[in-house]
Amino acid sequence: MLSAVGLILLQGLKHYYTCYNGCEGIMPKVKAEKKSRQHAAVVKQGILFNKDFGQHILKNPLIIQSMVDKAALRPTDVALEIGPGTGNMTIKLLEKTKKVVACEIDPRFVAELQKRVQGTPYQSNLQIMIGDVLKTELPFFDVCVANIPYQISSPLVFKLLLHRPFFRCAVIMFQREFAYRLVAKPGDKLYCRLSVNTQLLARVDILMKVGKNNFRPPPKVESSVVRLEPRNPPPPINFTEWDGLTRIAFVRKNRTLSAAFKQSAVIAALEKNYRIHCSLSNIDIPDSFDMKQKIENILQNSNSELKRARTMDIDDFMMLLHTFNVEGIHFSS
Repeated sequence: MLSAVGLILLQGLKHYYTCYNGCEGIMPKVKAEKKSRQHAAVVKQGILFNKDFGQHILKNPLIIQSMVDKAALRPTDVALEIGPGTGNMTIKLLEKTKKVVACEIDPRFVAELQKRVQGTPYQSNLQIMIGDVLKTELPFFDVCVANIPYQISSPLVFKLLLHRPFFRCAVIMFQREFAYRLVAKPGDKLYCRLSVNTQLLARVDILMKVGKNNFRPPPKVESSVVRLEPRNPPPPINFTEWDGLTRIAFVRKNRTLSAAFKQSAVIAALEKNYRIHCSLSNIDIPDSFDMKQKIENILQNSNSELKRARTMDIDDFMMLLHTFNVEGIHFSS
């Protein structure tokens, strides 16, 4: 049993904690400040990474060397690197090639890169292009080897594959799921417009998986290295038209083509292109013309109305594009 004095003391303490915390009986908690060894190391080096630029430096020298080896570089090559960062890959490329063109958007890394080659035999062999690679006109190059910011993966792939003159190959680090989409086949869960468009223009292979701890700072996702080899000569089609067709088909890849082409916006766009085509070709369009019916007839006559994009391969899309074009329907104005 508590004495009267003990009870008074206990009530006093309860009152104190109630006033201090606003919640009866809860002791105040002090959060321990989390310290990141990684962050401390970066600060010590003098560079804070910019998340907006997707900066994750590849720090494992074995993976860097492996990427360089798989590019099969020649002493006469011009190599393109996108996002060189502090230059770990750049130096390896300079050792193997005649010239390296490095595209870097962050002026801090540009300065770091310049400092790294200053006073070395490599200084005159390095060309640095400062700015957004997607908005930059790329020069001639034989091979591309890069650990890129993952947020530019899709537009960069097509900027490279549509670049002329042709390059020999590209060995690029991508987010793993994106890499799987690049190589997915018809019927695969990840098969999409990216898959068929990329495989139309290039041979694609996944070379190796790379864990997140091989980067500084570590990204939230796993990665894979992919080899892209442009098809040369390219397929004899207009890629803008091809892209227009696959864009419609893959809006809902599980839908039938008949359903995909019944969208009012799709019909309106195709009718506009058709009327332009007829005007340029001096073809009269009857007053009773019905674009919706014309599209249905094309799909039925090519046995395509019940096909679904998720199971169609490159040949299927080529045949369909040819059938539409023969009838004067185009997917680019």
